[in-house]
Amino acid sequence: MIIVLKPGSDDAQVEHILDRVAQLGLKAHLSRGEHRTIIGLIGDEEKLQVEPLSAIPGVEQVLPILKPFKLASRELHPEDSVVDLCGVRIGGGSLAMIAGPCAVESEEILTEIAQQVQAAGANILRGGAFKPRTSPYSFQGLGEDGLKILRSVGNRFGLPVVTEVMDPRQVALVERYADMLQIGARNMQNFNLLNEVGQTRKPVLLKRGMSATVKDLLMSAEYILSAGNPYVVLCERGVRGFEDSTRNTLDLSIVPNVHGMSHLPIIVDPSHATGRPDLIPAMACAAVAAGADGVHVEVHSRPEEAKSDGAQALLPTRYADLVAQLRKIAAVMGRTIPRCQGVKS
Repeated sequence: MIIVLKPGSDDAQVEHILDRVAQLGLKAHLSRGEHRTIIGLIGDEEKLQVEPLSAIPGVEQVLPILKPFKLASRELHPEDSVVDLCGVRIGGGSLAMIAGPCAVESEEILTEIAQQVQAAGANILRGGAFKPRTSPYSFQGLGEDGLKILRSVGNRFGLPVVTEVMDPRQVALVERYADMLQIGARNMQNFNLLNEVGQTRKPVLLKRGMSATVKDLLMSAEYILSAGNPYVVLCERGVRGFEDSTRNTLDLSIVPNVHGMSHLPIIVDPSHATGRPDLIPAMACAAVAAGADGVHVEVHSRPEEAKSDGAQALLPTRYADLVAQLRKIAAVMGRTIPRCQGVKS
C-alpha cells in the first residue's frame, strides 16, 4: 500500500502518519521526491481495510502496490536508487567498473592485477576468498587469508573490494574485510543468507540465478531490503539455456526490464555469461549501451596459471582497451565512469 501525501504537507503531518502506521503494526518507508512525498506500507494490509487512512490530514490518496516485490518496485520508489560504495556511485548515471581475478590466489598476483586494472580505470576490485565450485576437488579459495590479502591490496590501490559470501555463518567474517558482499548465482534463493546480509549495512551485489526469472531476482532483493538493508545492486550473469558454445546465455533485455520495474541499479557480468574472452568486450559494450549501471569483468595477468576460471579472464591490456571503449559509449549515453577516491581501512 502507498500513501500519497498532498503537496505542501508539513513534517508534523508526516510524523503523525508514520506514528499511526506504527500503531497498526506496519512498517513505513518514507520516500521524498522532487514533487511528491509517498509512504510505503509493508505488512498485513488486511489491517487497513477498516482504517480510514485517507482521512488523515495531509493524505491525498491511498493506493495498492500491485507488484509482489514492494520495496524493490518503482511504485514505492519512483526515483533511481544510487548505491555509494566508498565514494564510487553505482547508478544514477555512474558506472561501476568491477574487475579482478575469479579467486584471490596470492598477494603477489592480486597486487599485479589490481595495479593494472586500477590504471585502466576499474573503480572496484573483486576477488573470491570462498569459492563455490561444481567439483569438490577444485580450488575452494583461501578463506580468511584471502580476505586479508584482498583488503590489503584494495587499500594499497585505493579500491573498494567486493567478494562472495556463501553461508550465513560467514557474513560477520566477510563483512569485517569487504566493502561489498556478493551473493552468487547459486545462492540467489538462499533466503537465510539473504536475511543475514540484509541485517548488515554493507552494499550487496546480488547475482541472478542461472534459472531465475526477473521476478525471482527482484523477490530475492526484496528479502534483503525487507531486512533493513537498502543498498542492493543487481547483476545479470547469464541464464542456463540450450546453447553450448557459451558458458551461459546473456539476457541483456533484463537491463531495461529491471529499470522499468525497479529502482535498483543493475550491472552485467559478461565473463560468467559467455565464458569466452573473445566475446566479453562486445557484450560489455552492449550492456552499457542497453543502460547497465556497470560491468563486472574477470581479469588475470597470468590466466594460464589461474586456479579458477582462467580461461574466461581478460588480460589486463585487453581490459584497458575495453574500458577505453566503454568510456566512449558511456559518454554517448550521458553516463560517466567515476574513479575511486580511495577507501578507509
